[in-house]
Amino acid sequence: MIARPFWLQRIEAAWRDVPIAWLCGVRRVGKTTLAESLGADRILYVNCDLPAVEDMVRDPQVFFRGCSKPVVVFDEIHQLRDPTRLLKIGADVFPHLRILATGSSTLAASKKFRDTLTGRKRLVHLTPVLWDELAAFGSTLQQRLFHGGLPPALLAESKQPAFYREWMDSFFARDIQRLFAFRDMNRFNALFEYLLGQSGGQFEVTKTARALGITRPTVESHLSALEITGPSTAADSANW
Repeated sequence: MIARPFWLQRIEAAWRDVPIAWLCGVRRVGKTTLAESLGADRILYVNCDLPAVEDMVRDPQVFFRGCSKPVVVFDEIHQLRDPTRLLKIGADVFPHLRILATGSSTLAASKKFRDTLTGRKRLVHLTPVLWDELAAFGSTLQQRLFHGGLPPALLAESKQPAFYREWMDSFFARDIQRLFAFRDMNRFNALFEYLLGQSGGQFEVTKTARALGITRPTVESHLSALEITGPSTAADSANW
């Protein structure tokens, strides 16, 4: 496991102010690995992708009362039916605990979050590998620019086009489709790839809609989804 002290310090700084650190970032950027690096002796790790977790946290007070570790990690917490209630009870009733909740998007992206937990959480936005982290990853700037900054891609011996296609499919299915109910993956991906090709240039909605054969409202709604879910940090880090 590669140490990422800068990000661990950001999480610890958030906890000094509030009980909840919300760790967001695009898929495969390393959120789960970073959470696990806090130490198995210190954290209770909860994978919210597992169906059994819903029953485990059904009564938040019972769940938090049974926590034997000082830190609770809820990985992919937006998969739960009522994540807001769980986090509010954890923060308000069990202030001695520290909570790390992870997700690929901001709280505002999910309708499940009826409350943005103001005063209870701090945002830590995990980005692809930083310049100062390249040595720890055994990488060079040239590799970073060519492979991209997502750890699996950066650590690969050669560039893997299939990785990026898999990433795009997962991003659409697990973030865009679930959160925004967009149905046409090809249309969405066409816009995303068009934006990548226009990187550094001037963007104009009407011209883009005409070039892709889609309506202006569709372009605007897809742009809003991209802004909220924040994939630009991954896209900008690779020569896709």
